[in-house]
Amino acid sequence: MHKFMYKDLMQRTPAIDYLEVQSFEMNIYLVQITIGEKCGFVYDEKDRPMRFFSAGHIREAFAECVVAQSVMVHDTPYEEMIGNPPKSESKMALPFTMQLPY
Repeated sequence: MHKFMYKDLMQRTPAIDYLEVQSFEMNIYLVQITIGEKCGFVYDEKDRPMRFFSAGHIREAFAECVVAQSVMVHDTPYEEMIGNPPKSESKMALPFTMQLPY
């Protein structure tokens, strides 16, 4: 897994082949990208996975980049917590538009 430093990305504004927004509870989002053969999370200046707090925040952060494909994945433990059967192994990815304004 590769580490993409946000600061470095913005200096180069590369073409991103695939951008995956991983949605967690309490409006926390992490972004995993693929550029060529390299895949990994985007990290902040403190060398931690960069947190985003809204879909708009993500769109603004990557507005200068050309993104070929983007999706959002939401993972939640609530199904099992309320007595439903365990969820399937495959995660569902929904299209995520990178267009501004939204």
